[in-house]
Amino acid sequence: MDAEPEDPPDDGRPLRRGWTTGACATAAAKAAYRALLTGVFPDPVEIVLPKGERPSFALALEERGDGFARAGIVKDAGDDPDVTHGALIVARVRLLPPGSGVVFKAGEGVGMVTMPGLPIPPGEPAINPAPRAMMRAAIAEVAAEEGASGDVEIEISIRDGAALALRTWNPRLGIVGGLSVLGTTGVVVPYSCSAWIHSIHRGVDVARAVGYAHIGAAVGATSEGALKRLYGLPDTALIDMGDFAGGLLKYLRAHPVPKLSIAGGFAKMSKLAAGSMDLHSGRSQVDLSGLAELAAERGATAELVAQIAAAPTGLQALRLGGAIGLGDAVAAKARAAAIEALRGAEVAIEVIAVDRNGAIVGRAN
Repeated sequence: MDAEPEDPPDDGRPLRRGWTTGACATAAAKAAYRALLTGVFPDPVEIVLPKGERPSFALALEERGDGFARAGIVKDAGDDPDVTHGALIVARVRLLPPGSGVVFKAGEGVGMVTMPGLPIPPGEPAINPAPRAMMRAAIAEVAAEEGASGDVEIEISIRDGAALALRTWNPRLGIVGGLSVLGTTGVVVPYSCSAWIHSIHRGVDVARAVGYAHIGAAVGATSEGALKRLYGLPDTALIDMGDFAGGLLKYLRAHPVPKLSIAGGFAKMSKLAAGSMDLHSGRSQVDLSGLAELAAERGATAELVAQIAAAPTGLQALRLGGAIGLGDAVAAKARAAAIEALRGAEVAIEVIAVDRNGAIVGRAN
């Protein structure tokens, strides 16, 4: 079993937030479109993030040409160890005929999706749904203000993106030629291990003090939503576990609660099933061969077992093996790993695996 995460040194300095690649791309696209329509680049350029925040970005590149405009922003990831910190994110915008909508294109340093199982289908630029929605909203805002149609092509490029992508898991995911444009909220929250584990401990303490007989621990907002819908647990009975399954289970050895429901995405729960106590993508990976073995135990054909072993992502493995109960098998094995990590502590464990939409795809108790 993987070593459990320990609290690293913490100098007490507040960690500075940063901006996602998607937020930078949105700001660059908005500035380029404004310049294309008016001849003037807004600098700084303000955008609206999904949660209503309104950050402003300074432009590092401004260029106008025949029928296009380009703007660039240097990404600031704050204190997060982000591979794209300091990269130049460039948006090239050109007008399209009315009715074309917003079309996305991968420029230099942005990858193309070549395999199934990702949020974006094969043949599309690796620009995730949330950044696409942010850019569409920014284009619509400028179009409304300037009396334009909002029909544009947005080409996103990232300086040195192809080289940077080699330091990520993109090649293994079938994303070729560069990086992905990511981000859900537009904000990069610094990854402080010690602060997060401290928060987990305090959450358990509060739940015990209140006297809850049942608490939930979720990897993220989607799985937490599933727990709320399933049990109606109050917020004070819910632990934001993040990737630190080991940090939570280790604390529960000495501070037990009667019942714990762990919920997370299928891929994260498959890591727990494999014995990983740190579920972060940089420190553990989905064991596709292990998933294939579980499928075989469920009676999968040799062909299906081979397909699952060769799947590009855990999500695709789930799609392939859902009909034979692969989700339940993963949940059961993850539960066994959690029980082992408790080392005899009297905590009844349940594991729930969910898909990207929060639907339960596996459960064991």
